[in-house]
Amino acid sequence: MSTSLQSYPIGTPGTPWGAEEKARWRASVKKSRSYADDVVKRIERLAARFEVVRYGTLNYGPDGEFPLFALKSRAWNDALPLAMVTGGVHGYETSGVHGALLFAERDAARFEGRLNVLIAPCVSPWGYERIQRWNAEAVDPNRSFLANSPASEARLLMELIAPLRGRFLAHLDLHETTDSDESEFRPALAARDGKPFEPGEIPDGFYLVDDSANPQPGFQRAIIEAVSAVTHIAEPDAKGQIIGAPLQFRGVIHYDVRSVGLCASLTGARFTTTTEVYPDSPRATPEQCNEAQAAAVRAGFEYALEHAAK
Repeated sequence: MSTSLQSYPIGTPGTPWGAEEKARWRASVKKSRSYADDVVKRIERLAARFEVVRYGTLNYGPDGEFPLFALKSRAWNDALPLAMVTGGVHGYETSGVHGALLFAERDAARFEGRLNVLIAPCVSPWGYERIQRWNAEAVDPNRSFLANSPASEARLLMELIAPLRGRFLAHLDLHETTDSDESEFRPALAARDGKPFEPGEIPDGFYLVDDSANPQPGFQRAIIEAVSAVTHIAEPDAKGQIIGAPLQFRGVIHYDVRSVGLCASLTGARFTTTTEVYPDSPRATPEQCNEAQAAAVRAGFEYALEHAAK
């Protein structure tokens, strides 16, 4: 695989970014959509059906303040298992946000009396508005669910979940893999860290990232089956891999989610996965991507409930 040290316009090739380079990067990304209009207004409309929990505020100076919200089942019952949905951990991954909201608006009611549901639909609102993977400090929130987290987005959500951690049955973290991963975000990551950029391949279709330390193949297969009725499932590359990880079975790869600080490690749930939709495919519309995310949550929660005692 070829590498390049000359792949990004900010920084000196081979030298990690300092404060000056991070400031230049932040100044280069502009707001292009509204968290308040696209997300907060939809959350407010759900207040009659969910308890709206404000679990923190991000203060990014001249870029503004961003209140963080979670939706909590109004009929919360401590005798029931807990289930979590997170979206927008990477703010640019649009269907993660809107798929989580679609599930809240249309599908969550079917689990009333069976699950306590907690939904954080947009974990990284600054990134959502600027269609960026990182937060304003050039930190990837989805590598930051760690002790002494460097990302406020991750730390505040971890603080919300801490009293409940270990009580969750299921957690789905909703993501996308986009063409911009290869054209923008991976080159930026290489430049930030002073490393060569290694070109990769973007898979065409939906896939899942299971936890290698807690694999749940039946759970993953149930989600893949449900989503395949909505959009196509990604095929492996010529090496039998998806994004550099070996294919375990149709549409599923493994990561050690806790060691790399992924959001899927947040709850300590028995059944966890990270969804990955491909919104740039000519075979998928934005509406299909949102539907795929909602279908994944429905199927995942149903499987978890069916197998909770097994």
